[in-house]
Amino acid sequence: MSSFEALLDKAQGRLPPDLRRGGKAYDLFAAMPLIVWYGFSTVGRFGVIADDLSRFDLSRPDPALAIDVLAKLSGTLLALLFVVFLFTRRPPVAGARGFGPRLAAVLGAYLSVGILFLPMRENPMWLNFVSTLVILGGVGFAALSLSHLGRSISLMAEARALVTTGPYARIRHPLYLGEQIAIFGLLLQYLSPAAFLVVAVQCACQFYRMGFEEQVLEETFPDYAAYRERTWRLLPGIY
Repeated sequence: MSSFEALLDKAQGRLPPDLRRGGKAYDLFAAMPLIVWYGFSTVGRFGVIADDLSRFDLSRPDPALAIDVLAKLSGTLLALLFVVFLFTRRPPVAGARGFGPRLAAVLGAYLSVGILFLPMRENPMWLNFVSTLVILGGVGFAALSLSHLGRSISLMAEARALVTTGPYARIRHPLYLGEQIAIFGLLLQYLSPAAFLVVAVQCACQFYRMGFEEQVLEETFPDYAAYRERTWRLLPGIY
């Protein structure tokens, strides 16, 4: 434990139990930046979706536009689920300490946003169509995974409850898999060395993050070792 963390723990010892690390009020305060982020993201998406729907002609349906709207609706649902579960999640019972796990979690979760600041490639229509389909599939799978993770959601490497239902029955990190599929779909619209570099660094941070999470869960839950033996990290039958 660093001297800063020791000082922080000492200061928290003087607070009421609910305001200390591991208490509900402390956890809600820690989640507030994420709640604000996803909340604003959701509000912003409504305007974009409304604009897309206003351009949709039922007499001549545009499949590409329809799939794009579905992808944005799925992303909006995912953001809403994040907000709900961040508000209602269980306080953590354990977590990784130190700067490394925190940095890996933040970069793994949000570094891919940097792709949006790069110039978009002029792709043929079929490639943009494939890109949108991949994004839709990834976001949809991430939303399904999040619905099972529920109140155990964490940004940092923390243990709240051992979830083994739905996609988690076969894969230990299905939420990350869904997110990564969606990021790959986005990458197809920004094919450039800079975009590939951003995704490569983001992927490396995600693998680093997964290692910390699995370590915390194994140290916290006695059943985790057996769960790890019967599941795959990301891809059933492969990895």
